[in-house]
Amino acid sequence: MDDSSGVGVLDKAAIVLAALEAGPCTLAQLVAHTGLARPTAHRLAVALEHHRLVTRDLQGRFVLGPRLGELASAAGEDRLLAAAGPVLGALRDHTSESAQLFRRQGDQRICVAAADRPVGLRDSIPVGSTLSMHAGSAAQVLLAWEEPDRLHRGLQGARFTATMLSAVRRRGWSQSVGEREQGVASVSAPVRSPSGRVIAAVSISGPIERVSRQPGRLHAATVVAGANKLTEVLARAHAQQGGARRTEQPA
Repeated sequence: MDDSSGVGVLDKAAIVLAALEAGPCTLAQLVAHTGLARPTAHRLAVALEHHRLVTRDLQGRFVLGPRLGELASAAGEDRLLAAAGPVLGALRDHTSESAQLFRRQGDQRICVAAADRPVGLRDSIPVGSTLSMHAGSAAQVLLAWEEPDRLHRGLQGARFTATMLSAVRRRGWSQSVGEREQGVASVSAPVRSPSGRVIAAVSISGPIERVSRQPGRLHAATVVAGANKLTEVLARAHAQQGGARRTEQPA
């Protein structure tokens, strides 16, 4: 059977990634495993490294990169969104405030699901809205667990500090008061992929006069519980997929 797609450079890149699936490789090992010429193997590995599909370990060997995990997380977004509706609705009903689910996209964050307070003064963020990563409790959550270099870059121009993000990591949730928008306060907590990576933030937000200047005291436990429910949904789905793959294996 011919595994060629007809696009040579992509086929060769796939061969490199398949070789690294078995574990770290030096350039010499990569050449041996792939059958590619040494200059070709090196050029492809370095190009894949540029796109974070490949990285290096402490010994300088090529290994699969973090971008693959991010793409795998994104592949589970439909499942996350399907579960988000009921969870955000329950959050809104329990807190009487608007609830949102945010995902990071580059230097911005996008509201991918929301449940608005039906009446009265509220903080309404329509689905699809793009907000800054420089302010707000959801931005804090989406940045707090990033790799050190990305965290440092993300803090440039931010209205929160490294010390504040350290506190977010320690307690497992964040709050902001008038940080993103004057008169608005919010509380957020992380949603994690089965690998433990933070892939989204669950939030509730409302006017300061109602949620107070310490919104975490009122709502942190509820928001964390909602975020944990979504994390559990993804973990169960991942476990079920793993079981299905094992069942498909020939005896």
